[in-house]
Amino acid sequence: MRYFLEVVRCGSVTEAASRLNVSPSAVSRQVAILEDLLEVPLFDRRPRGMVPSAAGELLAVHAQRTAMDADRVVSDIQALGGVQRGRVRIASSSGFASGFLPRTIVAWRSRYPEVTFDLQVGNAAQVTAALLQGDADIGLTFSRTPVRDIRVEYRLPESVYAVMRPDHPLARFRTVTLAQMHPYPLALTEEGNTVRQLFDIACSERGLVFEPVFTANRFESLVNFVLYGGGLIISGEITVRDRVSRGELHAAEIREPGMRNRAVEVHTMLGRTLPAVVTGFLEFLRAELPIPSADRSSER
Repeated sequence: MRYFLEVVRCGSVTEAASRLNVSPSAVSRQVAILEDLLEVPLFDRRPRGMVPSAAGELLAVHAQRTAMDADRVVSDIQALGGVQRGRVRIASSSGFASGFLPRTIVAWRSRYPEVTFDLQVGNAAQVTAALLQGDADIGLTFSRTPVRDIRVEYRLPESVYAVMRPDHPLARFRTVTLAQMHPYPLALTEEGNTVRQLFDIACSERGLVFEPVFTANRFESLVNFVLYGGGLIISGEITVRDRVSRGELHAAEIREPGMRNRAVEVHTMLGRTLPAVVTGFLEFLRAELPIPSADRSSER
């Protein structure tokens, strides 16, 4: 079943064998044994890979839940010994991966050094897919709409901020408008990013056109653009919180309608019982995030 699941994830016997550190023939043999046992093909063999058949999809759902249940039982048995140990797998948007999550993980491991972590970084769709496929226990992302089969463990509307060096002319303001930002050089993320989407919508409604002087799909590149004196970028507050607290950057909330139409969300798979070690870290993670308020829209 483990070999079968890896082929489902990879879409290729060769890649699955590489990840499992076995020969492709060993993987093919195990898949063939399952198909003979069930008397039904589990994959559609195509020139560019293998796609689960209808029967394969049904078996994959069962196998994933069985594997997750097994991990949970092992973790819970280990916890009976009084030592918190095990592995926590996190899928995260890039905005959390450079500062917030590493700091939170280090703080947790100072209490429970036997716990290990896996972090995979992707966009919102990839975070959701990792949860639903059983490749991650916890998802941390920015969301604009609900997602099916996903449980929201934490939600906090978050605005969009203009980020700059402390010596920038706009750094004396806690909030800025798009009109105030317009004269200055601006660097932007890719268009699929939720911050970028809200920014583009607001610009359209204001009739303003920003021509970015620099675009990048890596946030660290954008931050360095600012630090070297290139101009402004846009970001969520949590993404730059550590650098702002150290005085390296200044963040001013963009005071425009619709800029809070997204939220920081912590996700798990709906209906899944999490291992004790994951539940413990999940509670710690929520405590590290800002406390949701009934109405933060008037904050400036």
